[in-house]
Amino acid sequence: MEEALVAQNDEQIFRSRYPTVSVPDLTLPEFVLQDAELYADKVAFVEAVTGKSYTYSEVARDTRRFAKALRSLGLRKGRVVVVVLPNVAEYGIVALGIMAAGGVFSGANPTAHSSEIKKQVEAADAKLIVTSGPIYEKVMVKNLGIPIIVMGEERVESAMNWKELLEAADRAGGNNDFTNNEIHQNDLCALPFSSGTTGMSKGVMLTHRNLVANLCSTLFNVGPELVGQVTTLGLIPFFHIYGITGICCATLRNKGKVVVMNRFEIRTFLNALIKQEVTFAPIVPPIILALVKNPIVDEFDLSKLKLRAVMTAAAPLAPELLAAFEKKFPDVQVQEAYGLTEHSCITLTHGDPAKPNGISKKNSVGFILPNLEIKFIDPETGRSLPKNTPGEICVRSQCVMQGYFKNEEETSRTIDKNGWLHTGDIGYIDDDGDVFIVDRIKELIKYKGFQVAPAELEAILLSHPSVEDAAVVPLPDEEAGEIPAACVVINKNSKESEQDIINFVASNVANYKKVRALQFVDTIPKSPSGKILRRFLKEKMIENMQSKTKPNNINDINV
Repeated sequence: MEEALVAQNDEQIFRSRYPTVSVPDLTLPEFVLQDAELYADKVAFVEAVTGKSYTYSEVARDTRRFAKALRSLGLRKGRVVVVVLPNVAEYGIVALGIMAAGGVFSGANPTAHSSEIKKQVEAADAKLIVTSGPIYEKVMVKNLGIPIIVMGEERVESAMNWKELLEAADRAGGNNDFTNNEIHQNDLCALPFSSGTTGMSKGVMLTHRNLVANLCSTLFNVGPELVGQVTTLGLIPFFHIYGITGICCATLRNKGKVVVMNRFEIRTFLNALIKQEVTFAPIVPPIILALVKNPIVDEFDLSKLKLRAVMTAAAPLAPELLAAFEKKFPDVQVQEAYGLTEHSCITLTHGDPAKPNGISKKNSVGFILPNLEIKFIDPETGRSLPKNTPGEICVRSQCVMQGYFKNEEETSRTIDKNGWLHTGDIGYIDDDGDVFIVDRIKELIKYKGFQVAPAELEAILLSHPSVEDAAVVPLPDEEAGEIPAACVVINKNSKESEQDIINFVASNVANYKKVRALQFVDTIPKSPSGKILRRFLKEKMIENMQSKTKPNNINDINV
């Protein structure tokens, strides 16, 4: 069945081949914990390494307790709480508790540099931070001046303790329900930070309805026979929109189990898949590469796997890698998906292989989900394009963000007056309704699935007293997908080496943002309008690395 094509004001708009689905008028905590009492003793979250677990009754109970504790602390509706935690069993409870209290959850990367965490806290105008003992010092180092709640057994004198807060909420008595009449579906509930289509990190304003609508669309084909049956791997970071929505919330809604992992280590990973009988594993391409190439995999009896499907969405999967994975794991379906923080999570996806609608073609990112409209436009003219013609992907639905927090200019660049979200990605739809991504307008680098903004690294490079100009580009890398690489114009009187400049950047950013290759050049080639000619730089860097010649020929260009 083909996607529906609608001609509207001379626009070619594509809609799902499947009927629309209803979106109930519930908050996100109400929606995902609906009927939790029917699964009271079923495990909802379990940590792969420690075995620590929470049942559905415990998740619902502690979500209510935390919401009540936050309200007693004076957290007002619409106020932001930044959560700086690794993947732990309590993460979903913390996020849902914040939302149930009327607050706005904003997940931060726990491996980020303290200055990056400070930027997010200040940009979000956060009123509270939730973190753990090992990360507390990093959060405190910048003296942010707002209250901090610390998880775990460790007691920190200048911070509130999570467990004691929950116990205090119990003693206070009164209403202990996460249904709050003052919270409406159109209220903000999440403020994840995304580099968007232009580079620098921005807060993405998402409402309860945005996220509930996204879950209704992505879970439309999950029948009653799958409820309570799916075990999902929780390795994608929960501060990421897919981690909290696509893994935690989607699994809670369907009363499955999330197997929580904080970091990838091949033996721990395979042990978790087998021991916990994981059926669905959202992972990034470098993990697929490890499963194909790492000899440790051969130590395991892969016939014990209950894995039915893996999904990769952070970066394109190379066709050779896909073929090698399918050969080694013939019973595991590989699904590629496409999503944006600005669209509340998954935007396009493959079907469930157990369903009659089957799945999309290899190397496709899937079909259009119910309730979504998609069009492909010429980036230069804005004209909508027919099937099989690459153009910028635009999407319109109830999942589209409310805008970037305190940034109307970037919002208006990304969402047009007719409600279309311009993704910055180039793709096309074929005759069967399968969508393919072919390029990116935006310049983000995808390092092991993490977004790295060249503009951010360039700003850091230019802050070095010896750096006169700089440009950052992605270089292909078999393990990481892409790595950040820099061309730098250095002051002729400086004594710094290329490694010195690499170390300078590393001291100011999270590990995944580090510049992995750097070359000194005479000038940074730019267009007449001043735009860095990144594609040219990328090609010259690759050429220089292959020939091992000095990189000054980067400057042999007429502009």
